Amino acid sequence: MLENVKTEFLFDTDKTIAKDIFDGHTYPWEVLPLIKNFVIELGKKLPEDRFFLYKENVWIAKSCKLYPNIYIDGPCIIDEDTEVRPCAFIRGSVIVGKNCVVGNSTELKNCIIFDNVQVPHFNYVGDSILGYKSHIGAGGVTSNVKSDKTPVVLHIGVEEIETGFKKFGAMVGDYVEVGCNSVLNPGTVIGRHSNIYPTSSVRGYVPENCIFKAERGVCEKYR
Repeated sequence: MLENVKTEFLFDTDKTIAKDIFDGHTYPWEVLPLIKNFVIELGKKLPEDRFFLYKENVWIAKSCKLYPNIYIDGPCIIDEDTEVRPCAFIRGSVIVGKNCVVGNSTELKNCIIFDNVQVPHFNYVGDSILGYKSHIGAGGVTSNVKSDKTPVVLHIGVEEIETGFKKFGAMVGDYVEVGCNSVLNPGTVIGRHSNIYPTSSVRGYVPENCIFKAERGVCEKYR
């Protein structure tokens, strides 16, 4: 079962400017503490003909569309052709990929957003990774701290992984759809092409190509 939550099983790392951060790491959550320094070092190497320095340690592609009333703190990289819409709050240690939408009143913190991802309405993504072409519906959030503040433990089938992280949101695989007003609880891992129904509270591991229904709390194969 642990094979299914390795980086290569969840993500196509060619679909992010952060590809190199995953080198030498088996599981994607292992890179969460590395994002801040990685962004700073990568930002210094970005081509000046395609990126500009928005403020200290914040690099934004010249092709991006930035709406009024946004706040972006460093370190942060926003890749080409991405939209950052009004009242977005980017708190730092963030990489946003190409052709993404960071929507109104969306908050990002210590996360990697792959290319073609949409977090368009009232979303919170913290200490998480969102894979290629994933989409978080309006009001969907990653909860990254347990109520008792103890370190997050991943439950992968009958196996457990002690991460040692007090802050750990979700690993959301490529092409995942997360329905409106859903909560991905700390330590959630969702496999590629799965669909989370609206208003779901998800924890643990959702395999690839599954549907998660809130009222049942189970996964159903659909492919």
